[in-house]
Amino acid sequence: MLIRSIVFSRRLSAIFIAGAMISVASAQEADPVKPKQDMFLVGGQATFILQYLPAFHSPYVGVNSLASIPQGRLSDTYTVYLGAHVTNGLDFYLNPEMARGGGIGNALGLAGYTNGDVIRNPTLGQDPYLARYYARWTIATGSGEQQADRGENQISEPVPTHRLVITGGKLGTNDIFDLNAYANSTRTEFMNWALLNDAAYDYAADTRGYTQGVAAEWVQPGYALRVGSFLMPKVANGIGLDPKISNSRGDQAELEIHPKLVSGKSPAVVRLLGYRNLADMGDYRESLALAAKNGGVPDIAATREQGRAKYGLGLNMEQPLGDGGDTGVFARLGWSDGRTESFAYTEADDHISLGAQISGKRWNLPTDRLGVALVSDGLSAPHRDYLAAGGSGFILGDGRLNYGRENIFETYYQRQLNKYASIALDFQLIGNPGYNKDRGPISVVSLRLHFEY
Repeated sequence: MLIRSIVFSRRLSAIFIAGAMISVASAQEADPVKPKQDMFLVGGQATFILQYLPAFHSPYVGVNSLASIPQGRLSDTYTVYLGAHVTNGLDFYLNPEMARGGGIGNALGLAGYTNGDVIRNPTLGQDPYLARYYARWTIATGSGEQQADRGENQISEPVPTHRLVITGGKLGTNDIFDLNAYANSTRTEFMNWALLNDAAYDYAADTRGYTQGVAAEWVQPGYALRVGSFLMPKVANGIGLDPKISNSRGDQAELEIHPKLVSGKSPAVVRLLGYRNLADMGDYRESLALAAKNGGVPDIAATREQGRAKYGLGLNMEQPLGDGGDTGVFARLGWSDGRTESFAYTEADDHISLGAQISGKRWNLPTDRLGVALVSDGLSAPHRDYLAAGGSGFILGDGRLNYGRENIFETYYQRQLNKYASIALDFQLIGNPGYNKDRGPISVVSLRLHFEY
């Protein structure tokens, strides 16, 4: 562990000397009447997450078990955010990225994995790649404008209050769907996969978390409607995307409303999501029947069928409570049919999470953040029977299973060092890791350094 810590320190120094984030501000002079319109975006981020897992109780292990020995791992990611305003309403974005290091247990053995920055396929290597390249076309559908502030993939510019937004290219499905102001980024908020998105939302993505497709958003002051269709991977947790959209794609629709739930507070944001995936997926019950007929352990890959469908629903809520929205609560509920193979995000068939973010304004550190959350993920009966019979998925497989819901507690404190840098200390406690009462509980301590411009 000491050697990895020294490597971490040297890597950190080298990266920030060589890769300081540069902004090329080719912006127009701010008009005294009109909102500001920048022409270009150049920015970037670097995140370092060091995690330590102590030894835990484990009477047996399988091919995809989380290793029970003490272990510490460092991950580091680097992203460049490039954008250009092409013409009225049309922007283009490009994100070169690099993900290095690794995660505890090689990202196996947990549905709610502890580090959302870790790529689940270690065979991909650590060379740079293009994470995103896409166009966003915004069409005014009514009067009024508001200022869109500069962000990771957002040029500072005026946007219509009433608008139709069409986005197409390579990006993340979760760049548009299942967003949440308090639980959506492993680099600045909670680190666990089950708090980045609804764990039962098996959204279309390759193993790095990106896909290709198109989405349309109808945005009005009090509501929004989003629909999108994206390519599914050729195999579970695969890097290659299947272009045969007739029987391999992920479709979703999301309705966002802003009801007034708490007197004297800002409106809540409630998102209702439905999705259907088509892919070359297996069936848990068919796998069990085939194993019973032929002998041996069930193998989900033996029952894969092109164009098999998987369905799911999600509810996502955030409620600002004060401090300009920096203090608030959130919740998610998720469900999938549980019959068809988990294929792209993680192995969970139902999900519930609840948490809060508290602004440091309450103790005179206005840019600091404290987060606390609880998660409970579950499996369908066919999925748990498949694992109990010795089957393996792309994340789970202890060789047997004494089923219990995977329950997660996570808390973090993030200290903003300056405009560009933050440091966070994070603690996670997970009961029944991999839904297995025979193993764990486990605890993970994390230190995160994040830089952005």
